[in-house]
Amino acid sequence: MTKWSSVSVLSLIMALASTHAADISIVKSGAPKTPIDISGIIASGGQNAATFKLALENDLVKSGWFVIASPGRGAVVVSGPCQDSGRSISFSCAVKNTSGGVFLSKAYDDNVNRARSLAHVVSDDIVMAVKKVKGIASMRIALIGKRSGSKDLYMCDYDGGNLRSLTSFRTICMAPYWAPDGSAVTYTSFKSGFPEVYKIDVSARTHQKMSHYPGLSTGGAISPDGSSMALILSKDGNPELYVLNMRSSRLTRLTVTRSVVESSPVWSPDGKEIAFVSNKARTPQIYTMSRGGGMEKRMSFVGSENVAPDWGPDGRLTWCSRRGGNYQIVVRQTGGDEVQISKESADFEDPSWAPDGRHVVCSKRSGYQGGAGIYMLDTLGDPPVCLTNIAGDWLSPACSP
Repeated sequence: MTKWSSVSVLSLIMALASTHAADISIVKSGAPKTPIDISGIIASGGQNAATFKLALENDLVKSGWFVIASPGRGAVVVSGPCQDSGRSISFSCAVKNTSGGVFLSKAYDDNVNRARSLAHVVSDDIVMAVKKVKGIASMRIALIGKRSGSKDLYMCDYDGGNLRSLTSFRTICMAPYWAPDGSAVTYTSFKSGFPEVYKIDVSARTHQKMSHYPGLSTGGAISPDGSSMALILSKDGNPELYVLNMRSSRLTRLTVTRSVVESSPVWSPDGKEIAFVSNKARTPQIYTMSRGGGMEKRMSFVGSENVAPDWGPDGRLTWCSRRGGNYQIVVRQTGGDEVQISKESADFEDPSWAPDGRHVVCSKRSGYQGGAGIYMLDTLGDPPVCLTNIAGDWLSPACSP
């Protein structure tokens, strides 16, 4: 089993706490693609213009909505000059249909060393203009990586590129969550010898301790309005779900479950509910509860264990379910049915919704001896895409808003 995955987080909480008082269907086919012709992009100047064009092509394909068409054969046509001046890179973008109707007309400019980042922005604008959905190319992924003994927090672009470390504590980090504005990541670290929640500003690289309570502290999910944080605390003896008001520091306890463990809290898109894991049914299962407390509602019924929930932008829940000897990723549709979107005989864990509400990023491990990698799954049926090509163990991905 993947060490320090969400399954292990629950086991960890249970171990530490003891020291302190539907039908399933498989998606089988990919989604239709719109042919898009980018041959009209004229790259000139330095190499960064060519880098931009190649990155834009990859971004449009990875979005899942397009297939690159031969010149003159696209239903959508992208054209315009892309110039590398040596100091900056610019692109005058025109996106039209075959009848001349304009989807997008916009001028872009950025530092010459940010050709890939500029391509990500343009791709997302094209996806929004043509498909009326949010793109994923500008998304960042926070993840846990083990490259030299310890498990540290890392960040990369949506496609696995531009990987950089955010911590180097020589200890265990786990369970990253993005702040709703994308400026910071909360995570759990053992840097003090016991699990506590921290927040890092991803630009300034400054760390702030967020939990100041006796016992274990995990979770750290910030509400969509930025006002509250969902935490699992054992300060009163048993690990329970709490909500911390980040302005007043007022702490509200939501669960009272003696001899039961809660873990992995996440917020609904409207901030009115929290999904979490509890073993009150003797096995880990997914529950939801109002942010103000009250009765919890069980959401998972298939599979021997269900952990690591994440709430998508369209209100659908995804989680990791143990069935058939492996952990698989399922999505709970609005009608209540569960759809299994991972198809291989491997362990898929820690799903995180991309901001397009279509893709789910997760870790995958084939066999107990092999390293885990980060994969992007498509709820509409396109094949999984591996995002990590660097040696190591890569776990617990979290997609930025």
